[in-house]
Amino acid sequence: MTAKSKPSRQPWVDPDDAPKITEQWVSEADQYQGDKLLRRGRPKSQVTKEPVKIRLDADVLAARRATGEGWQTRINDTLRASLHLAGRV
Repeated sequence: MTAKSKPSRQPWVDPDDAPKITEQWVSEADQYQGDKLLRRGRPKSQVTKEPVKIRLDADVLAARRATGEGWQTRINDTLRASLHLAGRV
């Protein structure tokens, strides 16, 4: 036989429930400089990259991926160097 558990004195709260929205939360949600809403997140780069689809040999791709995070940037740097292009801006 299993013992019956006692009912909890505290009500159960679903951790997925959204927090209550208060006036303070709303006033702090957006940041303004004067009347201008400030953007959040990473600032846009002056030099943007273009997404492309390229077919590479499996061993080349595996070798670059094995070098860890930033492998795509290192492929870009290798291509840039092989074309004798100036460094990144």
